[in-house]
Amino acid sequence: MAKNKGSDCICQSSFFDGEQPLKIEKPIRLIELFAGIGAQAKALENIGVPFEHYRICEFDKYAIKSYNAVHGTQFETSDITQIHAEDLAITETDKYTYIMTYSFPCTDLSSAGKQMGMSRESGTRSGLLWQVERLLKEMDELPQILLMENVPEVVSDKNIKDFAEWISFLDELGYRSKYQFLNAKHYGVPQNRDRCFMVSWLGDYYFDFPAPLPLSTMLKDVLEDKVDEKYYLSDSVVESLIEHKRRNEEAGNGFGWKPVTKDGIAHALVTAAEKSNCNYLIEGIEPIEVANLCKSGVKGYNEMNGRIYDSNGASPTIRANSGGHNEIKIAIKQATKAGYIECEAGGGGGHELSRQQDTQRTCASGRLG
Repeated sequence: MAKNKGSDCICQSSFFDGEQPLKIEKPIRLIELFAGIGAQAKALENIGVPFEHYRICEFDKYAIKSYNAVHGTQFETSDITQIHAEDLAITETDKYTYIMTYSFPCTDLSSAGKQMGMSRESGTRSGLLWQVERLLKEMDELPQILLMENVPEVVSDKNIKDFAEWISFLDELGYRSKYQFLNAKHYGVPQNRDRCFMVSWLGDYYFDFPAPLPLSTMLKDVLEDKVDEKYYLSDSVVESLIEHKRRNEEAGNGFGWKPVTKDGIAHALVTAAEKSNCNYLIEGIEPIEVANLCKSGVKGYNEMNGRIYDSNGASPTIRANSGGHNEIKIAIKQATKAGYIECEAGGGGGHELSRQQDTQRTCASGRLG
């Protein structure tokens, strides 16, 4: 594995690549394990690749409902620990190209979680990877292409041994594998979202990941001019959040939110310290790490929560620490590119928070839920 100087790319290359490029010439049957709402199927749709929604496996009933609504399918929930190779029905590989995706849960890998790992003995949700191993061992005919997407920590020092074991298993089955870190901001999306992708294939071929593209779309280009009222936090919710904050302060917990404004500009309310005392303005700030302002290593510091980006750059993916006690939240009345007018105190432990900053001297937007 090597990191290219001057880039965010971490990639793995092989001396054993085939001579011909990997090319799909037969009709595609898509199998999505850990399907979620079918983002990988949607990616194929977006680039105009014809395929058949052949099989999926997804445990969450709400994700399945969304999947069917998005793709016009009628799949039902299923548990990967209970299905078998015969349920995936891979046959006639001489007539079809089977692409099987297995973007297993990142819950126990991500720096935002408890990082319990993905070893086969762990019993964690990320450890469900090894159910894919079981399914592949059961198959008489293998899918010609495998695709995995996960957080960068899948190849961290803590998890690299398990990841290497997984690749070794795929090697034994005859797959060639290549993985690389790809960041959404390098492929047309104004968001700093770094993920590890791995493609594995059968046959004497080679595969190269797409080269980065200049980012031409900014946050202001994708924000809506008008947002329906149903997406706003109701007054009753905001009031309950404020009341929750008040009770915590009265109890002496030292937690809560500190909405501060200056000339109508709301701070990017992020904290990395135990006492929740790091608030920053992001008006005009270049992409920075919160570690530059609030020391990393302080109890409660979390790199994922600390990233702050100007709206002319890329928006980070921000998630609260588990429990959210060190987090400062804001509730937003208006979130359009026309301007973010009112900011009120609010928040809630453990919720995901996204926020962007308009170039106008107005307040940052946020989302709880």
